[in-house]
Amino acid sequence: MAKVYLLSLGCPKNLVDSQGLLRKLGDKGMVYTPSPEESDILVVNTCGFIEEAKRESIEEILRIAGVKKASSGNKKLIVYGCLAKRFGSELKREIPEIDALWGVGSEDEIVAYCESLRVPSAAGAGGAGVGTLLDGLPYAYLKIAEGCDRGCAYCVIPEIRGRFRSRDPEDVLVEAGALVRSGAKELIVIAQDITSYGKDLGGYDLTRLLREIGSMEGEFWIRLLYLYPTSVDEGLLELIASEEKVCNYIDMPLQHSGEKILKLMRRGGSRSYFEKLIRKIRRAVPDVSIRTTLIVGFPGETDEDFDNLSEFVRKMEFDRLGAFTYSREEGTPAARFNGQVTKRMKTERYYKLMEIQSAISLAKNKALIGKTCKAIVEEIDGGIAVARLSSQAPEIDGVVFLEEKGLRKGTFVDIRITEAFDYDLKGTIVK
Repeated sequence: MAKVYLLSLGCPKNLVDSQGLLRKLGDKGMVYTPSPEESDILVVNTCGFIEEAKRESIEEILRIAGVKKASSGNKKLIVYGCLAKRFGSELKREIPEIDALWGVGSEDEIVAYCESLRVPSAAGAGGAGVGTLLDGLPYAYLKIAEGCDRGCAYCVIPEIRGRFRSRDPEDVLVEAGALVRSGAKELIVIAQDITSYGKDLGGYDLTRLLREIGSMEGEFWIRLLYLYPTSVDEGLLELIASEEKVCNYIDMPLQHSGEKILKLMRRGGSRSYFEKLIRKIRRAVPDVSIRTTLIVGFPGETDEDFDNLSEFVRKMEFDRLGAFTYSREEGTPAARFNGQVTKRMKTERYYKLMEIQSAISLAKNKALIGKTCKAIVEEIDGGIAVARLSSQAPEIDGVVFLEEKGLRKGTFVDIRITEAFDYDLKGTIVK
């Protein structure tokens, strides 16, 4: 029985792809092992979205290739995913240890290739068993669509993942039910653009899907990631406000506030539109937490544009904010734009923006001191429990630190916030 090691890089959507591949390999009798040294087949699911992610993917491929070389050639190395889709021939030429390359959506081909190897296990019996890469954590990602039709000037996603395609609602609901029955206490609904869900299904939309997931039995949260701002409508806001299981948490990447920059980015909206939308969201959804992401240093961004962006962030007081420096990606329209901003200027603007947000985040966290909130226990280590509020998404937002006191992972608890920091909190259990 062949043992498979799989390293998943990049975003949660890649992780979902990796989980699907592991399930298919498991159906064919292969066993997942968390140790590359003990595996027969080495798989790396790459990310190629921005320069930093490409660099990490290449470094990890080289590291895993080193494991293969050290094994005297007894292992096979498979590379797939976003980076392999964009730069497959270059990777194969520069890293000859790679035995096979595939792009996104090639899980069936990879399984067939692994079956064809007929590799006898070099590591003996045992193995960790094929499961998910999130074993032991209380949350699970639920991907509801693939691809994107937005055509943002800086983005390679349509090239890598193709046009937008909604998953069949029945398939999504079956998977959601299975995840809840297996113990997931939080379903994180993801896609490049979940607000477009159902546009190709003839009348079935995101609101209906969420209502049907919310009707399932069990105590669990539903979290929404990546709402496209110009597609957030009143029906969706009413659903978020009224459906108890849907977190009052909106992740809505705006990318910028300047109308000139937004047009260059080929995105909709404007500062005035965004300000009205944010006010509407805060009126419609009680105690909502709004998260956004912004890009600094986009081609053509002047000091005045950045100052206006900074003032917008101060005014809107986002609950969560992530910023990225613009990455000039081959094959995108923005890579050919005039007015490219220097790396030094992009970095300076990034730190200035995050300094503004840090103060906002601290003030909002301090306002929580003394309040009682529901939280989910995620980890326990050395007498300290790490928990999250519904306003905190895993991996990207802060956490709440608690004394363990007999807590169990994957359970909901009531806590009182006692201390606040820039991004994290401390609390105590409410008896």
